[in-house]
Amino acid sequence: MPVNVTMPALSPTMTEGKLARWTKREGDKIKSGDVIAEIETDKATMEVEAVDEGVLGKILVAEGTEGVAVNTIIAMILEEGETANDIGAAPKAAPAPQKAAAPVAETKAVSALAAAAPVAKAGARVFATPLARRIAAQTGVDLSRIQGSGPHGRIVKADLAKGGTPKVAASAPQSSAPRAPSAGIDAKKQADLLGMTYKELPNNNIKKVVASRLLESKQTIPHFYLTVECRLDDLMAARERINTEAKGAFKLSVNDFVIKAVAMALKAYPAANVSWTDDAVLQFDHADISVAVSTPNGLITPIVKAAETKGLREISNEVKDLAGRAREGKLKPVEFQGGTFSVSNLGMFGVSEFAAIINPPQACILAVGAGEEKPYVDDGVIKIGTFMKCTLSVDHRAVDGSVGAEFLQFFKRYIENPVNMLV
Repeated sequence: MPVNVTMPALSPTMTEGKLARWTKREGDKIKSGDVIAEIETDKATMEVEAVDEGVLGKILVAEGTEGVAVNTIIAMILEEGETANDIGAAPKAAPAPQKAAAPVAETKAVSALAAAAPVAKAGARVFATPLARRIAAQTGVDLSRIQGSGPHGRIVKADLAKGGTPKVAASAPQSSAPRAPSAGIDAKKQADLLGMTYKELPNNNIKKVVASRLLESKQTIPHFYLTVECRLDDLMAARERINTEAKGAFKLSVNDFVIKAVAMALKAYPAANVSWTDDAVLQFDHADISVAVSTPNGLITPIVKAAETKGLREISNEVKDLAGRAREGKLKPVEFQGGTFSVSNLGMFGVSEFAAIINPPQACILAVGAGEEKPYVDDGVIKIGTFMKCTLSVDHRAVDGSVGAEFLQFFKRYIENPVNMLV
């Protein structure tokens, strides 16, 4: 009988994805290992390989379809000797994505949604999760007009994404002057109400998940910040000499030294190489360093595994390879899932200092600024040196202030004495 091809779960956090492209068409022969489709997940655009042989008998989900739930049947493969007649009553295909219609007047949208959604009786209690209530309050959605899909009809976050009715105060005083924007108001509704012109840039799955995780991080993790200033003169001299002697075989960046210094500092002071759980603090054996990389689809953090065991040249080559494939959306899940500590470097953009948001479930992220020349006093003599500010954001549940400060002292010693990283 025909073999079902289902939407795979390509990362632990993936619940749905976008079927970006079919690389095979109905009637094409399929061999095990053939790439048949590209799926845009919550992390990257990834290829899906066939595990069965046969003929692609029917495509059930069209290219460009968003929000396809994990385990949804997306296609059917005919085995040897089978024909399209053997498919029988196949699951109904998902409709092809349609171009969004032009915005309609607010009053028409309200009336249309009100007609479609059940209305709770006046004074009746509305059951919704705390997250759904918070989002509804921020976006002006009337929960009494939402049909809940959670247990016992409880309204969950996903129900809000399907559309809701903004509250309309019938007795509110009218004014010809536009109101000032209020905190938490939906930007699109505000723009429409005030007659502002704009263009919509649709959010892909990566940006949606990054936004969700950043919001979760700032709302649930007690961030604590520590900044240290490192002198780079010895590091810059060592980098120049190594690159010169390499004669083009490789080229080290300051960020390669930073990653190595972080890894060595975590090896010397493992109290900062941790993650918080309700039952225990997990202390990791290796420094798996997540490196923030900006891609056309959003931010992704490929990982240099066990970086404390690798030399600067190996780290440099690995980061270049990971970053390049991250921008192409070609990373494997194992290459960006996990990590024990993150590094985010904006120094190449001239940013002198910033504080980064922790990447859960990690407990630390180091924000690296640009190297800047400035005068300093050395044994009573004024000199000019190059200095770099680094800010450590920590989860205060797992890493308290003294632990964070101790880690930065180890990090600073490695950065200012780079020869210690080579032995």
